[in-house]
Amino acid sequence: MTPVNHTDLHEFVLLGLTTRPDLLVPLFLAFLAMYLVTLLGNFGIIILIRMDLHLHTPMYYFLGHLAFVDVCYSSIILPKMLVQVLTEEKTISFSGCAAQLCCFVVFGVTECLLLAVMAYDRYVAICKPLLYPAIMSGWTCRWLVAGSYAISILHAVTHTTFIFTFSFCRSNVINHYFCDIAPLLALSCSDTHTYEVVVLALVSINCLSTMTIIFVSYTYILPTVLRIRSPEGRRKAFSTCASHLTVVTMFYGAILFMYLRPSSTYALDENKTATLFYTIMTPTLNPLVYSLRNSEVKAALRRAVGR
Repeated sequence: MTPVNHTDLHEFVLLGLTTRPDLLVPLFLAFLAMYLVTLLGNFGIIILIRMDLHLHTPMYYFLGHLAFVDVCYSSIILPKMLVQVLTEEKTISFSGCAAQLCCFVVFGVTECLLLAVMAYDRYVAICKPLLYPAIMSGWTCRWLVAGSYAISILHAVTHTTFIFTFSFCRSNVINHYFCDIAPLLALSCSDTHTYEVVVLALVSINCLSTMTIIFVSYTYILPTVLRIRSPEGRRKAFSTCASHLTVVTMFYGAILFMYLRPSSTYALDENKTATLFYTIMTPTLNPLVYSLRNSEVKAALRRAVGR
């Protein structure tokens, strides 16, 4: 590939997950199925929450936004990826790549923050039940969600501005299936050391602060749940907490593996697998986790089917 300069670069070429022709059709069918499950599952959660009055609580208000974020998260990557697999049209415009990265960061950071907000909500609900309506008022919930989106937009603007002011003079071929930070940095011939420090700082602050909120919340939640005398009350509390913890483990595991490493350890093919997990698998599995492990959602589903 002829080296290109930032000033005359109009498009990138995405290599995708694999270059093996025999895997293209199976991959297309697999990812199409996962995208449909993601759309049906997450839109189903959103509709169920809107329809069922029993789910008009702060916890499910946040869950509705988490489902919306998962739909957006998948939709900025999977449709383009499916077109690439089916038609072998692997190019993406310079502006399209910037927009994809920006949206990816927005919804990725928002998901991190919402998971922390949901942990705090569970802490207040279980440890301070009498104060719950006052603390988690409608106004508070709306501000927590709005704050999550605002912080994520600041992250996205920072990353996108940094990366797309670099010069890309090595190649325009991105060894990935979407415009992510690491493969774009691999193409740059600019000095990216300062930005790599910024990435590490932002990801550390975002992930470690949200993980701290989650960890501290559950250090208070678990002893409180164990002291609940009613088996039904204890089972209900464990049900909602188990769903949330499962989603947290899936999402944060891949995020930490991806971004809290020095650039010298990056193996782009290895990164593809990790990003595949939290960009495609997690949004697909989230509604299944919340519907199969959450007794209130299962009860709402039974009521909806019984109408």
